[in-house]
Amino acid sequence: MLTSSFVLGAATAHTGINWGDILFQLFIFIVLLALLKKFAWGPLMGIMDEREKHVSNEITAAENSRLEAKKLLEEQRSLLKEARTEAQGLIENAKKQGELQREEIIVVARSEAERMKENAKLEIKQEKEKAVTAIREQVASLSVLIASKVIEKELNAADQDKLITDYIQEAGEER
Repeated sequence: MLTSSFVLGAATAHTGINWGDILFQLFIFIVLLALLKKFAWGPLMGIMDEREKHVSNEITAAENSRLEAKKLLEEQRSLLKEARTEAQGLIENAKKQGELQREEIIVVARSEAERMKENAKLEIKQEKEKAVTAIREQVASLSVLIASKVIEKELNAADQDKLITDYIQEAGEER
């Protein structure tokens, strides 16, 4: 009961503004703000600034990496394009070389065939001349032989025909 009358008594006794309590609470609040600023707000702001710098650096690094990757990609595309162009040039050059070699082989083959043809014609001509010469020699020797036989004896027409036939058979056997 004592406590309930104390609370009622305290409630009835304080009907005015208590400036001492207000000043004390204001002083404690200011001290608490100063302590929070020194021990909590300062380090917290330092951490926040540090975090902000870190995030900013990470963003800058990421942007630099992106730019560098873009640059490298462009270089790779350029090199790839250059390599394709060079490969196409090599293929074209190889085709041209192949065509030139093919034409060269055809020209050489044609000239070789023409040379062989000319050699064959020359050889045929020489053999023909040899054969004609051999026939002339045989005809000449036969003519001489016939003339000598005719001179040795005078023949009538039947003997002359028989003599010519014999000599022709003789000449044919010699061959």
